[in-house]
Amino acid sequence: MLKEPSKKYHSCQPINLSDRTWPNKKITIPPIWLSTDLRDGNQSLPNPMSIETKLIFFNELVRIGLKEIEIGFPSASEVEYRFARKLIEEGLIPSDVTPMVMTQAREDLIKKTVQSMKGAQRAILHIYNATAPTWRKIVFDMTVTEVIDLVGQKIKYLKSLTDQESETEWILQYSPEGFSDTELEIALMACNTAIESWEATPSRKIIINLPSTVENSTPNIFADRIEWMNRNIKKRDSIILSVHPHNDRGTAVATAELALLAGAERIEGCLFGNGERSGNCDLVILALNLYTQGIYPNLDFSNITEVARIVEECTKLPIHPRYPYVGDLVFTSFSGSHQDAIKKGFASQKENDFWSVPYLSTDPKDLGRSEKNIIRINSQSGKGGIAYLLEQNYGIVMPREVQIEFSNEVKRITDSSQSEITSLELYQLFQKKYATTLPH
Repeated sequence: MLKEPSKKYHSCQPINLSDRTWPNKKITIPPIWLSTDLRDGNQSLPNPMSIETKLIFFNELVRIGLKEIEIGFPSASEVEYRFARKLIEEGLIPSDVTPMVMTQAREDLIKKTVQSMKGAQRAILHIYNATAPTWRKIVFDMTVTEVIDLVGQKIKYLKSLTDQESETEWILQYSPEGFSDTELEIALMACNTAIESWEATPSRKIIINLPSTVENSTPNIFADRIEWMNRNIKKRDSIILSVHPHNDRGTAVATAELALLAGAERIEGCLFGNGERSGNCDLVILALNLYTQGIYPNLDFSNITEVARIVEECTKLPIHPRYPYVGDLVFTSFSGSHQDAIKKGFASQKENDFWSVPYLSTDPKDLGRSEKNIIRINSQSGKGGIAYLLEQNYGIVMPREVQIEFSNEVKRITDSSQSEITSLELYQLFQKKYATTLPH
């Protein structure tokens, strides 16, 4: 690592928005959700999903409650195209679910993408082109004028094709790729060109999707960018403002939350944050963050363990045991002081309407998680956790003096073994030490 990284890396620059309003706002309703697990998530996998696997994943997304699902990039591979056709031809898309497909701004790819959705009841066509200076100069060698002209030409071409397929309700989504790196005035020009070329109206809205294609700033600066666009974009009543946060800096969820405060109405992401490089915004974390603030997210994670199992099987990617809300150990405490506080919190919870248990922001039962593994015993544990396990699992209520004495015995054993002791082993040790008949 460099001692002076400022000589190699640019710092993120603040936006001139002294009258920003988002810091004083509060999220009160859930966003429109778009799952890109089958597109962005899939293209990040070493071994992309088969048609059969994608169908399993699609059905789970539907069961959870996703109403907009990006099903693939049909112009990029035959598997993607065949999957789109399978969903449509076999009537596998529920009437309240809208599929989305992605394409680059090239006429041959646009044409194949429209063909992939032919016969659908409703479809979102997601077209994008790079607008950031790094892409303009290094990748495509295009001027700003050429980039903006490209947007207008290709969206008009797309509209000419969809106008011929009137049996489908066509919705356009436009993304200026690299929005997080693009000069705001140029991003605005590109988006306004898309809006005009599609001839968007309040009854025929366009989705303007602003991605942090590569996350390169703190979430507050991204929020300023969203508020600036929200204020300055044309025909605001004809737009659904969407964001697609990536997680290169590890703050995609925070970026999404602040973007909602700044005027975004729609969030794109993946279950458990899968996606290119460091991943996308995690829809599960974001949804449950809303839930724990008293907002029902319109997504059902009441059996989050089963959701995780299906995602792991489909992606072949493991979920870390400390991953928020879903990891095997996120509701587990080994520390003695934590265990004592949790034990007392559960006891007092019987008298409270609102959830208020120390160290637990969420009731595990709401997510289908068992309370049995909340307290586990090792050398760091104390008498409170030991007493809680014996009472909960075996109905043994120990006087305080016995708790102290027995916890010292457990401490001696766990210090010696440097390993965890199970609830059953704890029960057997208690039985042996006090030579009493205990309930099974």
